[in-house]
Order: sequence, then structure tokens, then C-alpha cells
Amino acid sequence: MPEPYDVITMGRIGVDLYPLRTGVPLAQVDTFGKFLGGSATNVAVAAARLGRRTAVITRTGRDAFGDYLHHALREFEVDDRWVTPVDRWPTPVTFCEIFPPDDFPLYFYRQPTAPDLQIQPHELDLDAIRAARIFWMTGTGLCEEPSRAATLTALRARGEARAHSPEERPSGRRPGTAITVFDLDWRPMFWKAPADDTEDPGNPDNPGNPGTSEDPQALMAAARPLYARALRHATVAVGNLDECEVAVGQREPYAAARALLAAGPELAVVKQGPKGVLAMHRDGTVAEVPPVPVEVVNGLGAGDAFGGALCHGLLAGWDLERVMRYANAAGAIVAARLACSSAMPYAREVVQVLGGGPVPTPGTLPPEAAL
Repeated sequence: MPEPYDVITMGRIGVDLYPLRTGVPLAQVDTFGKFLGGSATNVAVAAARLGRRTAVITRTGRDAFGDYLHHALREFEVDDRWVTPVDRWPTPVTFCEIFPPDDFPLYFYRQPTAPDLQIQPHELDLDAIRAARIFWMTGTGLCEEPSRAATLTALRARGEARAHSPEERPSGRRPGTAITVFDLDWRPMFWKAPADDTEDPGNPDNPGNPGTSEDPQALMAAARPLYARALRHATVAVGNLDECEVAVGQREPYAAARALLAAGPELAVVKQGPKGVLAMHRDGTVAEVPPVPVEVVNGLGAGDAFGGALCHGLLAGWDLERVMRYANAAGAIVAARLACSSAMPYAREVVQVLGGGPVPTPGTLPPEAAL
């Protein structure tokens, strides 16, 4: 069998079209940059930039944008062997508006569905998924079939492999292998919940979505049991306060972390925005670190950079506080840049920022870098 991947991610992919001017409403934007996008895909790119062997499981349309995404993945040195085409649905496109420091509305063109939600369980390379040192999946992958079944199938395979791993330790901690990360990744616009009045499919309160509800509480209630199933198989859970509330009904950071650990994972990572990040391990280790101050240009890719750096630090076996500081710095670098995928930092750039230096302009530092 080939050498296992350091990181395999599974989830969204698409084309991000970002305005090349900030502080301008989308209706007034006249020039855009085209970038590889999608949270799980960006995490794979971020880990690859840090020297990890990565791959992504996802699907595109059979179209020119799909061809572009394959080309971009190869340029970023992310293995695209499990990126397959779907005939029926086009590759999704996402637009955003950029109003620094904290307003970045997203406009997803993924209706009525997207190719990356058409991943089929029987298509999965379960041997490779079992063997990967880290498997990363997302909440969005649970939002509809067949992606839901495929995601849960992959998680069960990971759980079976972990249960039979000779590297399992009595403490439940493993030396940088068999890590399964659940990125809580709450995108309510991708979810559907049963309407209160399902006998009235023509209810004008639900235009274009008969028999379903867009009520936030109903959507969360529909998602929570699926999140609970995924958490039972995860060793690491990562999410912001909104996502923690969806997963375990808690928004207070310490309460959320404890609830996540009680649901199954060994490590809970709670992102608190301007208050930094809290990480809590089942063995009692806690790390709470502040954010790295930067002038924010576009905050949309920061969480994905954080995720790729989190994978890198966990694989390196660093202590928890070091992992969190490193991931924070990686996220800050991307927040200070316009793009997402192409903005993912190299290791030397992260080290420079951790040392108190400025965020380097992309391309000013060579990628060959000490960790």
C-alpha cells in the first residue's frame, strides 16, 4: 500500500470570486479575482503549504471551472485523485463582499445542490481514509444525502481502524496518528428542516422550499443529532461559538469545550474570534491563547489556515499551547491578505509572525523553511 497521507480532507470545493476592491458593495464591484475555494479544500492547501502530504475528497461539475480547480489543486501540491466530476450540477461559485475588519458577507451559488454534496459512500477509498494520519471532515458534509452517508461511512471506517490500532495507548492519546477532526463548520443556508405545517407545501412563508423551514432553531435542531453521531467518531472537534451551540447547545467557551469532550472527542478547540482560542484536552490540559494582532483585509480564509496549521502541529507532536499559537499565527497571516487558498502561509512566514515580525507580503519569503 502507498505511504499514508498526512492529511485527507473531505468536503466543499468551488471557485471563489473575490472583489479586487475592498469596502465596496457587490453591486458596484467591476473586477474580481478567481481563486480555489471551499473550506475542506483550503485546509488541505494550508497543510500542504506547511510541508504535509495532503489530498481532498470532493466533487466538481464537469465543466471549465472544474478543470480550473484540478489545475489549482495540482499547483498547490494537493492530490486530486479523489476529485471526481458530476454531470448534472455545475461547479459552485461563491462571491463575497469585503468590509474590513469584520464584515465579509458570502453569496453561495450552490442551489439546488452542489457536486461536493454528491459524494457516494461506495466511491470512497476506505483503505486510504483509514490509513491517513489525519482525516478532516466538516459539518456541511452532513447537510444532505448522499454526502451525509458518505461522511458517516468514512467516520465509521476511521473508528474501526482506531479501535484495532496497535498504537492505541491506555490514556487514549496517540502519537500523532489516527486523528479524526470534525470541523463543526455551520452553514445554515445549506440545511433544511421540516416545516411546522408540512400539510401546506405551498405555504408562502417558505417560497421555493415547500415543506421545509428556514427557522434557525429548526435548522439547528435538525443538525444536532447528526453532529452528535459525527462527534462520537471524532478525536478532535474544532468550531467557533456559533458552531459549538449547534453541536452541543453551549456558547460559553469552557462549557462548550467540556460538552464537546463529553460527546466523544479527546480535544476540543473553541475559536473565540477577537478573544483568541481555547483548547481543552480530555487529559486535563488547557491552553487559551490570544489572537495575533494584524490589520485585517479579508477574514474569510483565516479559519482554514488555522485548520491546516492545527493539523501540522498535531502531526508534529507539539504541546497544546504551541499548536494553538502556531495555528493562530497562520490564521492571522491569511486574514491580512485578500485571497484564501493562495494566501495560505509557508512555515517560515508563520515563524516570522510568531517572532513578532510583520506579516510578509506573499512571495517575499522562500517556501523552504524551518518549522
